[in-house]
Amino acid sequence: MKMLNEYMAMSYRMEIVEDKDEGGYVVSFPELPGCLTCGETVESAVANAMDAKKAWLEAAIEDEIEI
Repeated sequence: MKMLNEYMAMSYRMEIVEDKDEGGYVVSFPELPGCLTCGETVESAVANAMDAKKAWLEAAIEDEIEI
């Protein structure tokens, strides 16, 4: 099984969508089901997405979910 660093180094498609109702931006990783976050600006949304991706991968590794 790969380690967290190896998964973090892999390229996952990131989708950024403007939230016209609430404001800000929503970011998701389609290859990582349920991994999504948001931010007031594109920059903050992307930074939050990196944290969300790491937390998602850590949980998947711990729960032995195939990535």
